[in-house]
Amino acid sequence: MRSRRTILAVPGSNPRFIAKAQGLAADEIFLDLEDAVAPAKKEEARGEIVRALREGDWTGKVRAVRVNDLDTPWAYRDVIDVVEHAGAHLDVIILPKVQEASHVQWLDRLLTQIERAHDLEPGRIGIEAQIEDARGMVEIDAIAASSPRLEALVYGPGDFMASINMRTLTVGDQPPGYTEGDAYHYILMRILVAARARGLQAVDGPYFNVRDVEAFRRVARRSAALGFDGKWVLHPAQVEAGNEVFSPEQDDYDRAELILDAYEHATTVQGRGAATLGDEMIDEASRKMALVVAAKGRAAGLTRTRTFDPPGGDAE
Repeated sequence: MRSRRTILAVPGSNPRFIAKAQGLAADEIFLDLEDAVAPAKKEEARGEIVRALREGDWTGKVRAVRVNDLDTPWAYRDVIDVVEHAGAHLDVIILPKVQEASHVQWLDRLLTQIERAHDLEPGRIGIEAQIEDARGMVEIDAIAASSPRLEALVYGPGDFMASINMRTLTVGDQPPGYTEGDAYHYILMRILVAARARGLQAVDGPYFNVRDVEAFRRVARRSAALGFDGKWVLHPAQVEAGNEVFSPEQDDYDRAELILDAYEHATTVQGRGAATLGDEMIDEASRKMALVVAAKGRAAGLTRTRTFDPPGGDAE
């Protein structure tokens, strides 16, 4: 899976912001043709995005474009213009306001036709589907199973909150008057479970108060604790915080690697179905949990600081 700890939104109509984004540490950059671009600027923005994808230095980053949704007159031309002219330099298309599986399937088929016509590698360009309203949430299992190109489900909080008539004007924080728990817990868990059931990544949406980095950390920790892979960021100040929150702690990463080593030694060398690591008993379930943490640590560029000692089954 691609690393998606932070996904930075960049207006596709702003060359200065696009140039600056190339030097930031976000795992994924998406050049936006939807909400961040005025209707009169959308055609011009397509050209800016094509130029940026072809000429920019996106080393180490997932390159994405968010097109307009299918209820607009721009969606099909967004896909055709960008992919025909810069498809070889594009990793993912983000499709907003997905309400049913057919939306993703439409994009999949259009991408396949363009690839065939322009000698692009079949199926290489992935899709991220934004879940932004109640209808999309109801259909989320079918959406998650809609296409082999689908890589992630993304929560779109602003539109979703409006679609269920949530009584707040602040995107990301708890609605005033709700004191019994987390108003977003069901939403986040529903997206997470649907994603994991189909082997997809789950990405939390943005926190709009871009200057309050500590509040961003607080909100990000909520979805990171559940198991989300990352979060959208709207400002460079949020990138470092997001990368930190969605990366394992060094001790946790080291522990995960040790569990994998100890379990492999026990099962392949000692012929046992379980092992001990220090005072802890570990088994197949432990291995699966450790795989998750280890994979995220490796994707974040962590290196282990403790080694496994086979005779004792512990670390030095």
